[in-house]
Order: sequence, then structure tokens, then C-alpha cells
Amino acid sequence: MQEFDNLKRMVDEAAEDVAKAEGGNKAAGTRVRKKMQEIKAAAQEVRKKVLEGRGSEPGAPPAPPATV
Repeated sequence: MQEFDNLKRMVDEAAEDVAKAEGGNKAAGTRVRKKMQEIKAAAQEVRKKVLEGRGSEPGAPPAPPATV
């Protein structure tokens, strides 16, 4: 699933700044908080795709509408 791969990539990209933020680098902390917002949105996209996939199974009830 492309959305999940994107989510993993984003987390990997944040790792270096997380380490810097733990060391007290305030600018890195700002970058981490911004990246976490992007990761949150990407995680929501993964959730939507999983729900969409549920509804396509034979005999499965339709998926509820996604909320944002």
C-alpha cells in the first residue's frame, strides 16, 4: 500500500531531527512538530484506505463514510 510506505518514509525522515530535539536543539523540535502534523495526516490516509479495502471484500458490509 503506497500510503503506508509514505508514512514509513516520513517517520524515517523525522528520526534525525527527533534525536537533535532530544539533545536540546529547539529548531529541530520545531521541525519535528511540523513533521508530526504531516505524519498524522498520512496516518489518516492509511486508515481511509484500510476502510475502503474492507468494503470491497465479498459479503462484507459497506464501509462507513470516512471522517476527517
